[in-house]
Amino acid sequence: MTPHHNSLLARLSTTLLVLQFFLPLSLSSLPTTHHHLAAHLPSLTPHAPQPLTRSQFSAHTQLDFTTHCNSSCFHRGEQLKDKLSFETLYADGSRTLTTVDVESEEEDTTFVSHTPPPQRRVPRVTFRHKRVKRQIYGADGRFNIRGDHFLLDYPFSTAVRISTGCTGVLVSKRHVLTAAHCVHDGKDYVKGARKLRVGFLSPPSINGTSSKKPLVRWVRVKRTRVPKGWIQGPQEVSMDFDYALLELRWPHRRPFMRLAVTPSAEDLAGKRIHFSGFDSDRPGELVYRFCPVEDESNDLIYQHCDARPGASGSGVYGRVWDNSLERWERKVIGVFSGHQWLEINGENRDYNVAVRFTPLKFAQICYWVHGNQEECSLN
Repeated sequence: MTPHHNSLLARLSTTLLVLQFFLPLSLSSLPTTHHHLAAHLPSLTPHAPQPLTRSQFSAHTQLDFTTHCNSSCFHRGEQLKDKLSFETLYADGSRTLTTVDVESEEEDTTFVSHTPPPQRRVPRVTFRHKRVKRQIYGADGRFNIRGDHFLLDYPFSTAVRISTGCTGVLVSKRHVLTAAHCVHDGKDYVKGARKLRVGFLSPPSINGTSSKKPLVRWVRVKRTRVPKGWIQGPQEVSMDFDYALLELRWPHRRPFMRLAVTPSAEDLAGKRIHFSGFDSDRPGELVYRFCPVEDESNDLIYQHCDARPGASGSGVYGRVWDNSLERWERKVIGVFSGHQWLEINGENRDYNVAVRFTPLKFAQICYWVHGNQEECSLN
């Protein structure tokens, strides 16, 4: 096949991708019944921050995060309010611990529907003879996003780089959501978190350069927040809290994506999730993918979206029905964490995994963004 034909096929693939992504949903995909969220947001009452010793920044960044889990992972007994306490790391290396009071742990209903949620439901499993860790399932279904129009167009424009090698997503004018393991290994902050930065892609044509790769404009991070559930816990449990929020020194001018409590897969348009990240095997490129939700527990989304190291921290989003607007809206419903082996009843299965936003996690992150809960709403 000639280079000309290859170029035509590449343009055709991009066109089909864009049509699939941007065209309105068909009438058949509209919900027949709309599942409503809880009447009010769970209440988190933070106490005064307590100073901690300065971080040593001794940890190494782990871009390829993998856990192993069995049935015991689905029945943790820790106090949830202890998990929702959080550390704040400041640009000068100082840090504080903020403990919180939780209104009602029993009200943290993850599956937002009219039916009671399953209690730590075990995903379906099928036996695989080879325990070979996979991040690309079958044919590679990822798409490189190129060109001024696409890189600067919503929702691709909400994806940003994290200087430790991960990805993040813009969730306010000053805040970026990413994976906790991109800045903290569970014991200490990684070396790169000392001078953490967030990178905004800028197409070459805008900068007047001859380079074919997008340029990156870096902005320093003012403070970083990590939930206590991530810190010093067994990794198979900590993965449930693998998220962190970065506050920029200066506001950006790009559109950002709103957050939402993670609905059940049945309440996502097409039962699909999407995310864009900076996969390590495609340096300098923004990589987009989408796939169906395979299964879900109260805290994790199990799927087979193709991903490589570097995509960690990507904002996982879906088309969620917005009752107030009466239309489908793209909203961030999770953070791409990494890979998990499930071993249930002697059977093994491997998944790529994203952290779900339960109502309490949503309330916590919303508090981090706004500094109060008055501006937080489940709608």
